Amino acid sequence: MKDFEYYAPHSLQEAVVLLDKFRQSARVIAGGTDLIVQMKNGRVAPSVLIDAKKIPELNRLEWKDGEHLFIGAAVPLSKVIAYTPIKQHFGILYQSCSVIGSMQLRNRGTIGGNICNAAPSADSAPPLLCLGAKAVIAKTSGTRKLPLQSFFSGPGETALSNNEILIGIEIPAPPPYSSGYYLRHTPRQDMDIAVAGVAALLIFNSRDNVCREARIALAAVAPTPIRVFQAEELLKGKVFNDKIIVSAAEQAAEAARPISDMRGSAAYRQELVKVLATRTLKMALEAHLARN
Repeated sequence: MKDFEYYAPHSLQEAVVLLDKFRQSARVIAGGTDLIVQMKNGRVAPSVLIDAKKIPELNRLEWKDGEHLFIGAAVPLSKVIAYTPIKQHFGILYQSCSVIGSMQLRNRGTIGGNICNAAPSADSAPPLLCLGAKAVIAKTSGTRKLPLQSFFSGPGETALSNNEILIGIEIPAPPPYSSGYYLRHTPRQDMDIAVAGVAALLIFNSRDNVCREARIALAAVAPTPIRVFQAEELLKGKVFNDKIIVSAAEQAAEAARPISDMRGSAAYRQELVKVLATRTLKMALEAHLARN
């Protein structure tokens, strides 16, 4: 690992000033569970590290009932899954964050890091896409909000400029009569990267099983996490049954653009998308019917 300068700013303003000064020479570190490994392997070699753990805005975890949830970029995953409003209102996000790494990694790793690392297999990304999350971003001239589906630009690449920092993720309150589920396939149950992951959020008209809106997102089967709008449109306004679920799952599989690597062939990943999409849609429907 090459030598680097280390800064631990105590305010957001201090952090963005440092980023504006060092630009491409700097990297922001939160948990470091990905970045430190990349530095040890020589994949990245920043000359400046800016630690985000002491910045209050990046440690905020807040639920405004009926409005939105805010998760600071430096909030550990263990706090995310322990936060009662997330368990109660954002089960799809709770499911995905619960399977990231080990308990030790979740105590250190952050949802901001999972997003900014921009791995196509990021488990938190599909649920956040389904939930309509926005990235809240800061630089010296001010802040901006960006829909998360515009945040990912390629494997390991995001829409963040080199003088910007992710403050956190803002997620609107789930619509009434909505239900979601996230599933992934890994060779091992724990401590593994998804070969494919599927999140589905269904919004119903009322207590029945007529779908007003559907949102489906995929991980590990394209250069970035993606929404599959064709499958969503197929479900809109439909009464749910096995036939329509299978048709939507087939559309999701067709939208996938996987590669072949040591963890699975492209054809295998497409088949996984079909299987996982079928299961997530059924489980989301069952959860809705059980509550109503």
